[in-house]
Amino acid sequence: MTDPGDRYSPYIERLVASVLGPSGHAGAELRRAALARAARLAGRRDALGSSSGDVPPWLGGYVDKVASDAYRISDEDVAALQGAGGADDAIFEITIAAAVGAALGRLERGLAALRGEEG
Repeated sequence: MTDPGDRYSPYIERLVASVLGPSGHAGAELRRAALARAARLAGRRDALGSSSGDVPPWLGGYVDKVASDAYRISDEDVAALQGAGGADDAIFEITIAAAVGAALGRLERGLAALRGEEG
C-alpha cells in the first residue's frame, strides 16, 4: 500500500511555494519563518519551509496564536502588529503563512495516524 501522503506531495509543494514566493510585502524569509514556526507548533516533524531564523519577538505571539487558536485573533492583535510597524498587506501574508504552516502540521499528524504511527 502506498503512503496516503504521497499523492498530496505535489500539491503541498506548490502551496508552500506560492506562500513563500519571492514577491510579497512581508519578506520571504519572514514568511518562511512564520510558516515553519506554525508547522512545528502544529506537530510537523520536518523542517517545512526551513528557515535560518525565527520570527521577531514582536511577531512570535501572533504566529503562535494563528497556529493554535486562530479563531481568537482580534482587532487588538492586528492593531498591535500595526503599532509595531507592520503594514496591512504584510500582516495578511504572515497570517496566511502561519495558517498554512499550521494546516500542514495537522495534515502530517493526520496522515501519520492513518499509517498507524505514534505521534
